[in-house]
Amino acid sequence: MHEATKHQLFIATLTISLSEISSPEQEEDIIIIGCGNMLGVKYLTEAHLKGFEKYKYNSIDKGFLSVYVMHPFWNKCVEFLPMWLAPNILTFVGFLMTVVNFLLLSYYDWDFAAANPAENTVPRWVWSVAALNILIYYNLDGMDGKQARRTGTSGPLGELFDHGLDSYSAVLIPIYMFSLFGSDDLPPIRMFFVIWNVFLNFYLTHVEKYNTGVMFLPWGYDFTMWGVSITLFLTTVIGPSIWRARTFFNLSMANVFEIVLIGSGIVTSHPIIIKNIYMSYKNKTGKMRPFMEAARPMFPFLWLFVITTIWAFYSRNNVLDLEPRIMFILFGTLFSNIACRLIVAQMSDTRCDSFNILMWPLVATVAVSCFPWYEQLMGSEIEANVERWIVQGLTIFVTVAHLHYGHGLVREMCSHFKIRCFKVRDQPVVTKTVRKVSKHAE
Repeated sequence: MHEATKHQLFIATLTISLSEISSPEQEEDIIIIGCGNMLGVKYLTEAHLKGFEKYKYNSIDKGFLSVYVMHPFWNKCVEFLPMWLAPNILTFVGFLMTVVNFLLLSYYDWDFAAANPAENTVPRWVWSVAALNILIYYNLDGMDGKQARRTGTSGPLGELFDHGLDSYSAVLIPIYMFSLFGSDDLPPIRMFFVIWNVFLNFYLTHVEKYNTGVMFLPWGYDFTMWGVSITLFLTTVIGPSIWRARTFFNLSMANVFEIVLIGSGIVTSHPIIIKNIYMSYKNKTGKMRPFMEAARPMFPFLWLFVITTIWAFYSRNNVLDLEPRIMFILFGTLFSNIACRLIVAQMSDTRCDSFNILMWPLVATVAVSCFPWYEQLMGSEIEANVERWIVQGLTIFVTVAHLHYGHGLVREMCSHFKIRCFKVRDQPVVTKTVRKVSKHAE
């Protein structure tokens, strides 16, 4: 076909398409979709999208605090929200509160050393702001689903958006607590394992849903959010020096924090998750996957744990001590990407990944940072600054890649369901919702 003819055909087709647009919103949607597709990357397959079409949210909440206190409170609060307010806005604003806390404490305590002197150098007002932001995050997280049902916009996008952002908050929230204890009482290597405990608790809940089809909402979440907020408020009133005190058996408050956090997961969460999965097989109410398929979500999680643990222990310059905050953000971003992909798989009822592509650059970086024969081959060890630059570069790359993935998921789902992420439409696409909670909760 002649080049001029091609151009004429393209212009004619574009003119006809634009003439069929019935509203400015539709025109904006087409522009957004077109710009997104120019990148040439699609994260959702047809199997994913068909699975999302059939998806029904099924949850069970038996937490005393959640059912009898928080749900009735949220039911009252949501009545004051305007009907035009999209539930995803609530979710996103709540998540931004955790980001603000991270940035605020990063400014005053970048290396977690502010609590090491006799007097914590973080201003007291910072703890109050952090506590308030946690409460805002927690309450908006509880209200977004109610606003979705109220406005008739419940659907898979909202749940994916909510849980995806929660997976990022899994690393941000524990980091606030580290600034209470300091790196003397809670060295970075122990912070590392505290964060991994939080990752495990969050991830197992979604492994449970991947195999049972039901989201069993952990009752410990509500107590954790209130516990963190109250702890931060007490720090403002009494002063951060209380967290340097010694308790029974000369244990530091940091030791108590570790014991309570790790012990609560082992006692109150993990056994219940195992029981729920077991009962779904016994009663034939779950997905009934073979053992290796049921355990498949754990493979990328364990890969990430093993690789990052090797790096933490065998770095030539102990880079975890040099750049703990950046390392934690790097690990948290990788974890969030793995968790998001699992959430997509369990919601669309498709097979989850056994390995995450972002771990390839991580493996290469760890190999460079932990290579034991630099002196023999090159005459000198790898410099600390070089390793720090590598960490910073990898963190930037992984963060951009993860944000692109998240944006791609939202864009593709909005395109498929013909909805807007941050806007309530007059005729929304509604997905059936099944909830099993106490009558007091709704």
